[in-house]
Amino acid sequence: MAQTYDAIVVGCGSVGVPSAYHLAKRGLKVLGIDYRSAVGQGDNKAAIGGVRATHSDPAKILLCQDSLKEMSTWRETHGDDIDWKPGGYCFPVYGEDIEQTLKSILPMQKGFGLEIDWVDAGAIAELVPGIEREGLRGGTFSPRDGQVSPLKAAVAFKRAAAELGAEFHLREKVTGYLRDGSRVIGVKTDRGEYHAGHVVIAAGADASEHGKLLGIDLPVAPDSHEAGITAPVEQFLGPLIVDLRPGPEGKTANFYFGQNQEGPIIFCYTPKELFPGTNREPLSEFLPVLARRMITLIPRFRQLLIRRVWRGCYPMTPDGVPIIDNVAEAPGLTVAVGMCGQGFMLGPGVGMNVAALVAEGKPLLPPEVHRPVSLGRDYYSGKKEALK
Repeated sequence: MAQTYDAIVVGCGSVGVPSAYHLAKRGLKVLGIDYRSAVGQGDNKAAIGGVRATHSDPAKILLCQDSLKEMSTWRETHGDDIDWKPGGYCFPVYGEDIEQTLKSILPMQKGFGLEIDWVDAGAIAELVPGIEREGLRGGTFSPRDGQVSPLKAAVAFKRAAAELGAEFHLREKVTGYLRDGSRVIGVKTDRGEYHAGHVVIAAGADASEHGKLLGIDLPVAPDSHEAGITAPVEQFLGPLIVDLRPGPEGKTANFYFGQNQEGPIIFCYTPKELFPGTNREPLSEFLPVLARRMITLIPRFRQLLIRRVWRGCYPMTPDGVPIIDNVAEAPGLTVAVGMCGQGFMLGPGVGMNVAALVAEGKPLLPPEVHRPVSLGRDYYSGKKEALK
């Protein structure tokens, strides 16, 4: 006889585990399922750990504000150390066009409660010791953003969910979905069947495959991004840095990095020519390109020792904005997919909204803010978010 739950969460990563936690927090009987051997072992473990509300999309701003509140107070609330490191985010600027773009969205960002402002070149140089001063015009700084360990956070959210009664079935693969007419009433796995009043898809790079199993178009197409980490050095860098300049070698759109709580510099870049698909094998070109890029911004980085590199997937939507919604044509189904490489920072905030969608039938986001992250939106009429 199939086991029955109030909610089943498919995918136990950056979004799925916080969703399971917030569903259990509302008193629901929850099951999380993932084919991997542990939670957070998909693209969550490839994240560099930055958590910022500094976005140009209102939904991302509000979702990440909730994530920051939860992550920055996690240790005080739950007792787990998830390596929260305050320090903010800094966007140094060298070009007039980027300056105008960042300044133009400041009123909107502040309108949604962000503590952020433009600061001059001298202030940037203090925030980022050793930064290249030639051509530096200033930049934005948001002091309430920070950094967390993705692996520790995944385990902490799982533990908190389990304490509330949630179950997790790992090394178990979802192979289909159970329907009663149009309604989704459970899942089929390689081990059996499970019934539930609600099913949540939080499957990251695999989202479109689950959509096919359900006969629903989930427009999520992953592409690969590479990251790396250095040997630890003495703490000197407070904020995480996002450099929006096009790279001098013509291969990078922007790059970002920070120094985590244990001392290493952890870094990633957005390639100009994307690598579609789920290939997670490191590329030989990444490190030479990224090293040149880092040294042009902070020359003292030439002394760093790189410890290792890796790749992870950005589950992208056509407009660069997540999908967080109940599925009208499939009652009982909620989707939280297409986080566009920001699933870790969005996860807790998305989890809160998933729980509200399941329990109350509507998100915590205001209707006008939720509309652009709804499943049925027009993905092609708008522009992608300015701040990736």
